[in-house]
Amino acid sequence: MSSNQFIIRYLFKQPILVVLSILFGFSSAIFNGFSTILLVPLLLAFLGQPMPALDSGPPILQKTMSVFDGWSDSSRLIAMFAIVVLIIILRHTTNYLGTLTSTYLGQILTRNMQLEAMTMLLTVDLDYYAKTKLGDLFNRFGSEVYRVTGSIQACITLAQNIITVFIFLFILMSLSWQLTLIATGLLATLAILNQFFLNRSRKYGQRVSIAAKELTNKSLEIMTGIRLIKSVVNEEAEYQAMKKFIKQRQKAGFDSTMNQSIISPINEIGGIIIVFLIILAGRYIFSGQVQSLSAILLTYLLILFRMLPFVGQINGNRNQLSNNSSAVEILDDFIRTDNKLIMKNGETPFVGLEQGIRFENVKFAYPDHDELVLQGIDLWIPKGKMIALVGSSGAGKSTIADLLPRFYDPTGGAIMIDGKDLRNYDYKSIRQNMGIVSQETYLFNASVRYNIAYGLTDATDTDVLKAAKRANAYEFISNLPEGLDTELGDRGVRLSGGQRQRIAIARALLRNPEILILDEATSALDTVSERLVQQAINELCQERTTLVIAHRLSTVQKAYSIVVLDKGRVVEIGNHEELLNKGGQYAKLYSMQFSAQVASQNGYLVNGNENAIESQSQAYLSYEARSSLNTLLGSLRLVADGFIDTPEEQHELIEESCASAMQLLNIIERFDEKNKFSRDLVSQS
Repeated sequence: MSSNQFIIRYLFKQPILVVLSILFGFSSAIFNGFSTILLVPLLLAFLGQPMPALDSGPPILQKTMSVFDGWSDSSRLIAMFAIVVLIIILRHTTNYLGTLTSTYLGQILTRNMQLEAMTMLLTVDLDYYAKTKLGDLFNRFGSEVYRVTGSIQACITLAQNIITVFIFLFILMSLSWQLTLIATGLLATLAILNQFFLNRSRKYGQRVSIAAKELTNKSLEIMTGIRLIKSVVNEEAEYQAMKKFIKQRQKAGFDSTMNQSIISPINEIGGIIIVFLIILAGRYIFSGQVQSLSAILLTYLLILFRMLPFVGQINGNRNQLSNNSSAVEILDDFIRTDNKLIMKNGETPFVGLEQGIRFENVKFAYPDHDELVLQGIDLWIPKGKMIALVGSSGAGKSTIADLLPRFYDPTGGAIMIDGKDLRNYDYKSIRQNMGIVSQETYLFNASVRYNIAYGLTDATDTDVLKAAKRANAYEFISNLPEGLDTELGDRGVRLSGGQRQRIAIARALLRNPEILILDEATSALDTVSERLVQQAINELCQERTTLVIAHRLSTVQKAYSIVVLDKGRVVEIGNHEELLNKGGQYAKLYSMQFSAQVASQNGYLVNGNENAIESQSQAYLSYEARSSLNTLLGSLRLVADGFIDTPEEQHELIEESCASAMQLLNIIERFDEKNKFSRDLVSQS
């Protein structure tokens, strides 16, 4: 779609305001023309010059003055003065109403364009955000929209100015068609000269758009990456890079402004030349009307002088349209949805899970990529059970988690919910019944209450506080300066990582989801924070269908089933004990977290030498001992730091501490047994 078609399409969305703007412009032009016609007779009457000087003039002057035939000189002067004043008042009134209407129209169109752009941003798939720079989005949603609004207002003003010029041309034709043809030819020559600068204006407008986009991108990079910039002491390099982009934007804007500034003096000089040539031609054309020559030429030149500024405005409007045409094209491409991926919604509302979720030979490749990220995933997630996904980075864990809420659709195969394809469900109802807690929790720069109750309009303070207590977040929320009303800053910067996670868990608890997705929710936390968050997660997962992506394998040992992924394929499925006994990929991952290559439930894999067997056995038992000891120390730390208030919680922690101590004692006994087993194995070999 061309830039002109885009502008016309938006103008047609507000036909009443467009018509009113043009009508007011037309009325203003009519009043402008008649007030100009009457100025010369009024001046002659004021100076006491005889009116017969106009009797041999053009018909339009004769008809205008015939209204005052038989009037006395003083009455004619007063009447003409009153009419001119009235017409000028009406002209300015209609001009004001036209400006008011066109300004209001511009604001409405700006609002509509931004709302349409926001609708597009909220509708398109996540892949669009993965491929588009954040600075580009800000630039298009902000400055480009306002540039397009300027083009639309310039288009309306252009129409008003063209109407005004045509009315003046009609009056000029009535005065002298010969002079008007000459003037039109001269004005056409001036327009051709302006076209050269209009073509340059389009190029400069494109440079301004590119420079503004790059400047916005760099500004956002610096603001979002300021911690990294300061940590590596790279402020000077970023300053120099920013300085370069600012200079580029400044130069592009300067060149564009200089090009626009040339148009006005060219039009003014051209207008003076046209007037001079019109005077010479008028002396020749009206040479037979010597008596009325001065009055006719004066009227003609006065109207021509009044028309020339509108001709200059037309050229200025054309220049503005040309300069902003690149912004129109950018915004048109931005708002359109036919060139973007938009997920087709299903019709069946999701009302609850009855059996479970099944992945059937699911394959997936990201849009515009040929490589399959998932290669034939078969997976069963029973209702009310916890399924854990483990594997190295790039194995496809997060991709599976993204497919479940339909952030993406499978390239092949299907995800079935209670035997029905996920794509047949209304994805909004699916997501409303899901809770997602990820490693990087996003919090709005708003109150604690707003962040916990986000998306729920009917949540009360009682509901919010109840969810906060269940998420182990109530205590630190109570210690905040304004409690639930405390503003958290951008992305929750005023909270620690563990506190942000507990806010996210409270948000999920408040939504009471039937399906839960936990994407490495504790991987970046310290021991105490992990303990508190894990307790909140355990509360959250009760009687819910849960999909857990885990980096720390210690957090998924109690999962109903653990799915091991490698390069987009399922390589192992089983519970913690079963997978350790297999001695396969899970056992390797389990062992690698504690500086060993292999670990098994029985604590041995033959490598052919005593040191290898002994180190493998010690690695496994070392992990078991440290896990129990960390649990014991974590419980004692919570009590010592005053995080536990109620006697019931203290009693529960004491029991857990006793259990951990007993487990640690058992590990020591097993360690002695395994040392004996290793020595026997080596002696036999």
